[in-house]
Amino acid sequence: MARSTPYRLSAVAFTVVMLAGCASERPRAPAAPHWSAPTPTASAPSPLATGPAAAAPRFTARTARVTADDLPHSWRPGCPVRPADLRLLRLAYWDFAGEPAVGEIVVHRDVAADITEVFRRLFAAKFPIRRLALVDEYDGSDDRSMAADNTSAFNCRKAVASGTPSWSQHAYGRAIDVNPVENPYLFDGRVLPPQGAAYVDRSPARPGMAVRGGVLVKAFAAAGWTWAGARGADPDYQHFSTTGG
Repeated sequence: MARSTPYRLSAVAFTVVMLAGCASERPRAPAAPHWSAPTPTASAPSPLATGPAAAAPRFTARTARVTADDLPHSWRPGCPVRPADLRLLRLAYWDFAGEPAVGEIVVHRDVAADITEVFRRLFAAKFPIRRLALVDEYDGSDDRSMAADNTSAFNCRKAVASGTPSWSQHAYGRAIDVNPVENPYLFDGRVLPPQGAAYVDRSPARPGMAVRGGVLVKAFAAAGWTWAGARGADPDYQHFSTTGG
């Protein structure tokens, strides 16, 4: 009995050693990867973002040549200017909802830079313009363009005036009608367009109106253009031109 006890202890020790050895040969599970939250990085504001992070809208202007195909209703052979004499301006402006927009207008190439500067001033002052589109979108109809409160320039047509028919300054690309509804033409007892009847009374001044000393009149005056709304007879509040006619 005295010799059997060491034997049993040795067997136990052997078993422990064997188990330890087996444990050391088992494949270990890979350590879990260490994860940490990524460091925040600043991102550029979305072009449509609002608030302090959004960039303020900027005035933009582009000038391009035009062809007869670009003016299917407003130009025709026999007009006092050629398409090569005209320029298409794509200009930024503020609409009546207080939102920036981009529209198009055709003017004579000699006044393209002046009109770009006029619209730059209007944009800086946030003067509202209802619509800025070529009269060709209205099949060349001045009546339809005015009824839509559309601001337009070149249109090869005769002047709406008494006396011997003559070319309008619009036919040369040297006149612009701005917000015709808010600034109607009072001619021969008529209101043109009829939708402008509520604006025959020029007081009080309302958004989009041309008034003495106002932003619109001053912007054109700075370019050397004349406002037909200042004349005593048949005032044409929408009409600005290089000659006043």
